[in-house]
Amino acid sequence: MHVDGSGLRVLSRRECLELLASVPIGRIVFTDRALPAVQPVNFCLDGERVVIRTTTGSKLAAATRHAVVAFEADEFDAAERTGWSVTAVGHARAVHDPLERVRLAALPLEPWAPGERDHFIVVEVEQVSGRRITRTRSPGHALSPSSEPKADREPAGNPPLPQSGAGLRPHAR
Repeated sequence: MHVDGSGLRVLSRRECLELLASVPIGRIVFTDRALPAVQPVNFCLDGERVVIRTTTGSKLAAATRHAVVAFEADEFDAAERTGWSVTAVGHARAVHDPLERVRLAALPLEPWAPGERDHFIVVEVEQVSGRRITRTRSPGHALSPSSEPKADREPAGNPPLPQSGAGLRPHAR
């Protein structure tokens, strides 16, 4: 098991692809008017290709033609402080071949957004990397109370909100 400098477990290519295939939503990162753009999309993994369904005239369809894009998916459990993140990079292309479109239409990729989604974008996964964070305890060392998640505790770094006006003062005029 390889661990990076932050203590996160580095995932193999196979693990990354298996995790990508396990979730329905990811984020595609592309360039829109010379600026980075991120858009959540539902997707399907087809071998080592990310398949996205969109509309023909969409900003995403226009911006990803023959472009290098990044694709990220993740899953986290905030209560357990565990999770993983996978990022893939590759060339995106629009699918024009009628036989390939028929094949892709048969994939388990139903659009979540309303409207007709008859345009396919395929991202060939050329590079992929991923990290997993797991909650570990050292032998003989319990997690400290401040490190254990509690449903009634505010997230770290955020002060508790005042209850029903308590602690609020009117503005001085």
